[in-house]
Amino acid sequence: MEFIKLLYQAHTNSANLPSRIAVSEFIDGVLSFLFPEHALQLIKSEKQLIDLKQNLEIKLISILNEISNNQSTQNLNISKFFFNELPNIYDSMLSDAEAITLGDPAATDVHEVIRSYPGFYAIAVYRISHLFYIENVKYLPRVLSEYAHAKTGIDINPGAKIGMSFFIDHGTGVVIGETAEVGNRVKIYQGVTLGALSVEKTMAKTKRHPTIEDDVIIYSGATILGGETTVGKGSVIGGNVWLVKSVPEKSKVYYKENVPLLR
Repeated sequence: MEFIKLLYQAHTNSANLPSRIAVSEFIDGVLSFLFPEHALQLIKSEKQLIDLKQNLEIKLISILNEISNNQSTQNLNISKFFFNELPNIYDSMLSDAEAITLGDPAATDVHEVIRSYPGFYAIAVYRISHLFYIENVKYLPRVLSEYAHAKTGIDINPGAKIGMSFFIDHGTGVVIGETAEVGNRVKIYQGVTLGALSVEKTMAKTKRHPTIEDDVIIYSGATILGGETTVGKGSVIGGNVWLVKSVPEKSKVYYKENVPLLR
């Protein structure tokens, strides 16, 4: 009985976490609204789109009210901000889809990329979660990013700053940390980590993750660590590289294996 009391106390004192079902319905609804490739049914009129948008607004307000445990003007303002920014986010997502289509010889067209590529899905959810992150919404940004993480194997912290035309190829095992900064037209492969060196909790608000400048390619298995580490424009980072120091523009960094010959 003491264990039951302990659990009951935990339940009664729990934080106002957003429902995972509500969050998944919201994010999938947003993608259905933006892209016919994700729509559950064919849209036959502009009125249907207007109705879908209004339904998404209701869902978002409900989630925000649940998190804050009250109805407030602030929640209405956050919702208004999100939907006002949605056209810009849509343009960013299209630039990502086009970058993937142009950069992957196996991609048939942009419709296939939007519908089926895990890299596109993870980036799209990141761009949405980032909006809530910069508005300091509790819990929701990370719940959204972990939803995409579970579906794709790609872990992008909502706090990361990522430019246009971002291309994640294959994607399984990619990790991008909270204070990472990624420029435009960057391409990374599976198993890449943009992470932090081991730091104290007191450094939570400092830049702990690397900066990747424009037009960089990072091949599979590369690990780039540290808030002071910058990969210069146009550089190529080879597979399995371990990098904790900055490299200048147009660098080529490769892993050199040193295996002694058996005699």
